[in-house]
Amino acid sequence: MAVCPPVVLTIAGFDPSSGAGITADIKTIAAHECYGVSCITALTVQSTQGVRRVEVVDAKIVADSLQGLVSDLVVGAVHIGMLGNEPVVRAVADFLAETRLPHVVLDPILKSSSGAELLDAAGTRLLIERLLPLAELVTPNLDEAGTLTGMAVTNLNGMRDAAARLHSLGAANVVVTGGHLEKAIDLLSFTTAHGVETETFKAERLRSNSTHGTGCAFATALACHLAHGRGLPEAVLLAKVYVSAAIANAYPLGKGVGPLHHLYRMTQLRRTSGSVAEAEHAQSRN
Repeated sequence: MAVCPPVVLTIAGFDPSSGAGITADIKTIAAHECYGVSCITALTVQSTQGVRRVEVVDAKIVADSLQGLVSDLVVGAVHIGMLGNEPVVRAVADFLAETRLPHVVLDPILKSSSGAELLDAAGTRLLIERLLPLAELVTPNLDEAGTLTGMAVTNLNGMRDAAARLHSLGAANVVVTGGHLEKAIDLLSFTTAHGVETETFKAERLRSNSTHGTGCAFATALACHLAHGRGLPEAVLLAKVYVSAAIANAYPLGKGVGPLHHLYRMTQLRRTSGSVAEAEHAQSRN
């Protein structure tokens, strides 16, 4: 019998274009050799051209869905994305406080890249109060870090200050992502036995129109690496490499900001398998 892979639970919204949200998360989880299960928090009407409408799922359905999953499966890590409103934030916080699942990665999605509100003000306040302390890792981008801390976050020094503020609010470990900076810099601020330490991860910014869902992919990849037992610095590095490669290998889909290619490794494997088959065929003819 095959050994079961780690089970990664994603709690997030549904994006019909599959660039972000639940369907993108499931692709990312599969790409990292984990088994993905999900709880949908909101339905959206959107495409690569932006979000047009949001309908948040009833909080009782969210709570029942989560309880049903953990009563049946051993969850190795959790990714939290879009939550929509305060009742859903409360349902998720209550669930996590009760179950104490390992490796909770919180991606505090507050707005879409097109500017649509994806979490109400009451939900944001409760996220800070309840979810930050329950997460092993929180992964805000510059704008999200600014909203959560009330600080202007526009450079590496601002990222450090925001991370320190998030620690004071209860976050154990923080990655502030700076993919929108001229140099793509991510700052990891993590708690060790010796106190809080920081590491920066730098890369050239990719000039691409296929960047929809990068934050979702990064946070979900992190959850997968933690489920596999990797440490935080290694997990951040590997997740950053994965997202960069998924952008570089993306298809030019849609009329707006296209999605990255979450399953680009499958294409590479097919090419490798094809080359091996051709080599074997040539050898058999000799």
